[in-house]
Amino acid sequence: MAEAAPQHATGDQAGFPFDNTYARLPERFFTKLDPTPVQAPRLLLLNEELARELNLDPAFLRSEAGAQVLGGNTIPEGAEPLAMAYAGHQFGGWVPQLGDGRAILLGEVVDRDGGRRDIQLKGSGPTPYSRMGDGRAALGPVLREYIVSEAMAAFGIPTTRSLAVVTTGEAVFRERALPGGILTRVARSHIRVGTFQFFAARRDTDALRLLADHVIERHYPELRQAENPYSALLDAVVGRQAALIAAWMSVGFIHGVMNTDNMSVAGDTIDYGPCAFMDTYHPGTVYSSIDHGGRYAYGNQPGIAHWNLACLAQCLLPLIDDSEEKALAIAQEVINTFPDRYRAAHTERFAAKIGLETVREGDVDLIDGLLTAMEEGKADFTLTFRRLSDLTRRGGEDAAVRALFEEPGAFDAWAATWRARLAEEKRDDAARQAAMRSVNPAYIPRNHQVEAALNAAVESGDVAPLHDLRAVLQTPFVTQPGQERYEAPPMPEEEVKATFCGT
Repeated sequence: MAEAAPQHATGDQAGFPFDNTYARLPERFFTKLDPTPVQAPRLLLLNEELARELNLDPAFLRSEAGAQVLGGNTIPEGAEPLAMAYAGHQFGGWVPQLGDGRAILLGEVVDRDGGRRDIQLKGSGPTPYSRMGDGRAALGPVLREYIVSEAMAAFGIPTTRSLAVVTTGEAVFRERALPGGILTRVARSHIRVGTFQFFAARRDTDALRLLADHVIERHYPELRQAENPYSALLDAVVGRQAALIAAWMSVGFIHGVMNTDNMSVAGDTIDYGPCAFMDTYHPGTVYSSIDHGGRYAYGNQPGIAHWNLACLAQCLLPLIDDSEEKALAIAQEVINTFPDRYRAAHTERFAAKIGLETVREGDVDLIDGLLTAMEEGKADFTLTFRRLSDLTRRGGEDAAVRALFEEPGAFDAWAATWRARLAEEKRDDAARQAAMRSVNPAYIPRNHQVEAALNAAVESGDVAPLHDLRAVLQTPFVTQPGQERYEAPPMPEEEVKATFCGT
């Protein structure tokens, strides 16, 4: 049996240099509580590079004492464990209280570059926000988040990170008994649009101001001297989200649950549940098993981000101006900038993907023309752009790209226009090809490969496929001889058409 309460470490035993700020906010922001100990925590995965970045000792984390910390059985000195309160719109429906139902924030550390990072245990037991849940996580979803979040980091896309996975020695019960796991998640913060909504719904303007000031201090310190720091905060969050969603779209990423409680005000990708990467390109692609109406389909993500940001704007109105009418006008003006900022970020990303160094009139049509041809030809998203990176201006070597299209005629017509546009660029083929390969990954966490690795680990205890996949995804833009199977899209019988939240 697990112990009723975790041990509290003293001295340098646990080696976490905590410096906590969120815990200094008023108690209505969170509930202080310790993780629930588990029977037999055992380290399965450790991100040593990230550990060193956080000024943590990988040797300690690999030790038995380290496993006890990562499993929630030992509380490191300086930690102030808490579950954060927040609310949110889930699939458009308002939920006034959500909060960390299976995650506990241990505290914050300052990394080697001076950045502040949260250290959170996900799957660490019930909290007051668990809503009848057990507060635990099955090993499979924990491993999925580790793989996908670290792939996103390797793509250079802002994201929460994964420090470690431990198995718990206990079963969790979903449709059947499954091995339990705990993820140690690292984030610039875990503050969400839903955190603001929690206090706005309670008309707690003092808490809203404290929260906004905390976010400015932590994530946007340059705004402290702004004429209106709160409208400036809204503007900054809009800018980061426009860039983030464009980055998602550029690698075919589908979040799956873009609820307001899953949107970070730091501009990071957060909460990897039923997420997936597209194989065949289609803007209506949905993988989430719970997204029956396609609300969070690939092509809907920009519009949903805009909607979520409008929810944030509504929360900030009392801070922006005492006059509701004036505050609304200011906030609306900021929110209305999202579509243009997103389109600019999207165009910049996709122009680079097709080898354009500068964006000119007509380039948006060129980008859209390729996407239309891909949709009609049912071409693989990742392979199309990667193989396009190999082509030259002279032509005659298009077979590998054409083979991706059911009807390659549309690609042929587009390629002629593309090559005419490349003739206007100053870079030679070699420089352009290298630039294209630096933004078009050869490897993504393809759903069938992720599921195969997770099944091997969960069902058979075989973690070799997991380590192999993780190793390939650490350098996704570099062609790795002998790893061709990780480039390949699924055969029809291998397709994974639904992913699950895992809660």
